[in-house]
Amino acid sequence: MAHNEHGHTPAAWTTVILILAGFVVGAIAVILLNWPLFWFGGVGLVVVGGIVGKVMQMMGLGQRDPQATRRPAAAEETSG
Repeated sequence: MAHNEHGHTPAAWTTVILILAGFVVGAIAVILLNWPLFWFGGVGLVVVGGIVGKVMQMMGLGQRDPQATRRPAAAEETSG
């Protein structure tokens, strides 16, 4: 059975926390009828959370792709 971390990585946790904070800020902004806060604070934080998560994954702090480690081994077997 392949090892799967199910999102228990620093990149996943950071992304979830930032997006959750964005939704909270957005909800408070809607209650207060503060639309600039909703767009720049809430929606902006959700977008930043997605970007930060992807950058952290590219830095190696996310889940590793199990297919990436198998491809070189399969290529060596067929060529030899």
